[in-house]
Amino acid sequence: MMTWPNVERWNALLQTAGANRPAPEWYDRLRNAYGEPQRYYHNHQHIAECLAEFDRARHLAKDARAVELALWFHDAVYDPKAGDNEEQSAAVAARCLKECGIATLITDRVTQLIMTTKSHDTGMDEDAKIMVDVDLSILGRDEARFLEYEEQIRKEYAWVPVSVFASKRAEILQRFLDRSSIFATDWFRQKYEKVARKNLEGSILQLKTSS
Repeated sequence: MMTWPNVERWNALLQTAGANRPAPEWYDRLRNAYGEPQRYYHNHQHIAECLAEFDRARHLAKDARAVELALWFHDAVYDPKAGDNEEQSAAVAARCLKECGIATLITDRVTQLIMTTKSHDTGMDEDAKIMVDVDLSILGRDEARFLEYEEQIRKEYAWVPVSVFASKRAEILQRFLDRSSIFATDWFRQKYEKVARKNLEGSILQLKTSS
C-alpha cells in the first residue's frame, strides 16, 4: 500500500504555487481528514496513488501546480451520504490557499479542477482531462488492486442494502463502459483503457449476479 505523502512535498508545492508562508497545520488537517473512519477508498492510499499517477503524467500538464493542489484537496471532505463533497472540498481548498497567500487566479483554477471530478466533464480543458484521468486511473489497475478498490467502495456504502448497492453501482460502472473512451487523454488511454474495460465488465457481471 502506498503511504501518505510527506510534508516536504506539501511545503515544496505551496512554495512553487507562491505561498507567502508555510502551512503545516493544513498538512495535518488534510492528513487527519483522509484518515477519517468512514473512508475505505477515499483515504491516504487514494491520494498517494493519485499523486504517483500524476508524477508520471506531470509533463502533460499546463499548470502542474494547480493540478497537484487539486489532487491533494479533491476528496478533502467525504461523506458517502452527502451529494456535495466536491463543493465542500473545493471550499476547503479555497480557504487554505487564501490563508497561504496564494494568488486568486491559482485558487480559482484549483477549485475548478476539483469540481471536474464531480461530473467528469472536462470539455477541452487539458488539465481537467489529466485531473479526471488520474482520479479514474484506479479503473485500469491490475485485477487485485481493482477488486480491492471495489471492496473498499462497498465498505463506504455498507449502509446500503446489497441489492440496491449492486444495482446502482452497476449503473455507475456501465456509464463509464458506455463511453467511446473511458479516459480523456491519449496517455492514460494507452496505459489503462483496455484493462479498465475488462475490469468494469467483470465487476458489472458480478454485481448483476448479486443483485
